[in-house]
Formats: sequence, structure tokens, C-alpha cells
Amino acid sequence: MRDFFRRTGVLTKRNLKEIARDPLSLIFMIALPLIMEVMFYYIFHDLTEQFAINVLAPGIVVFSQSFLTLFTGLLISVDRSTSFLKRLYVSKARSHEFIFGYLFALLPISVLQSVLFFVVGGLIDSSFWSFKMILGIAGGVMSSLLFIGLGILFGSLCNEKSIGGVSSIIITGQSVLSGMWFPTEGMSEGFLTVMKIMPFKNATMLVSNLVNGFENVLPDVIFPLIIVAAYTFVAFAAAIAVFKRKMKSK
Repeated sequence: MRDFFRRTGVLTKRNLKEIARDPLSLIFMIALPLIMEVMFYYIFHDLTEQFAINVLAPGIVVFSQSFLTLFTGLLISVDRSTSFLKRLYVSKARSHEFIFGYLFALLPISVLQSVLFFVVGGLIDSSFWSFKMILGIAGGVMSSLLFIGLGILFGSLCNEKSIGGVSSIIITGQSVLSGMWFPTEGMSEGFLTVMKIMPFKNATMLVSNLVNGFENVLPDVIFPLIIVAAYTFVAFAAAIAVFKRKMKSK
């Protein structure tokens, strides 16, 4: 166990340095959703409750996390194209230690996203301030694991040229299947069923309900949490398996 934390810590520190070398990607990943949060609120909040800050801010938090899939995938695919991972493959580090090294380096970004967008939401509308924001940040960490796991999986499978197109599927899915931009009332039962079994709407529901409160913990928190956790587990399990296979092939 001690060796696990030592090796994972070394890998995490190295990945943090790599992330710091590309500040433009970090700025884009945070600035674009922030601009959307402010702009969409002031343009649309008088027209529909969908863009009230208590609905918009949690949706923006999870939407911004979908960019973590692209960011993570690029980080890993670039590492795979260089001699860095080839050198580490011959070390004693195991596949899951590589994965956790990336995960621990990326988690602070997801926390920063949640804190920033909630604080900005509170500055826009003071009624949004609540101790429940802490619960929302915790829910945001949970949902971010999903997108980081998918990014690690895609980065392990794809090269740096194709990772953008593959990751855009997740960003589009979060936009279209989360219900964050439009009300879901009146939609067909078939489409609603797809949204309910996919992780995108459930991730948004989880964060939103934790921030805004809920009437029934089972359908409002537990069920979305289970669905998001299930997809997250599959993503990380697949990522570890693929990474391990890549290590053996090298």
C-alpha cells in the first residue's frame, strides 16, 4: 500500500506539471462555460425558469466537466505518442497507479469548476447562496469522476488526432441529453427513457438536487447517484484494462 501511494504520488506530481504547461487549455475549459453562465442568465432568465441561476449554475458545472473528457484524453494520448510512457512501462508502476496518477491530478480542476460557477451564481443572484453549495460541490466531484474516467479510456484508445472527435460525443451528449438547455416536459416517452438511463441527465440532476434541495432522497439523489457511479465504474474498469493491455504490448 505504501508503494502504491508513493508511485501514485510521483505520477500525480508529474501530471500536475504537465497540466501547468498548457494553461491555455485550462483557461478555455473554465472561461467558456463561465461566459455561457453569465451570458445565458442575463439574456434568457426573464423568459424561462430554465435559465434561473439555481437551474443554470448546476447545469453549467456538469457541462464544464464534459470538457474534462477532452482535456484528459489529450493529456494521455500525447503522453502515449512520446517516449514518456514507454519509459514508465518498464518501471514497477501498475496500470491502476497510472490511472490514479491522472485522476488525482485532474480532480482539483473539477473542484475549481464547481466552486467558481457556484460563487459566480451567488454573485449574480444572492438568493442562490446556501450551505447546500457544499453538497453541490461534493456532487460535482462525483460527476466529474465519470468524465475523467471517460477521458482516460478514450486517451488510452485513441491517438491525439482522433481524441477531439471522440470526446466531442460526450460534450454533445451532455448538451443534448441532460435537459440543461430546455425543459423536458412534453418530450416523447422514448426520448425521456433514453435520457433517464444515460449518465448525462442523472449527473445534472444529482448536482442540481443537492444544491436546491429535494423532496424524496431515493429518486432525487440515490437513483441518479447509482447510475452515474455505475457508468463511472465501467469507464475506469475499462480504462485500467486497456491501459494494462497497452503496457504489455510495449
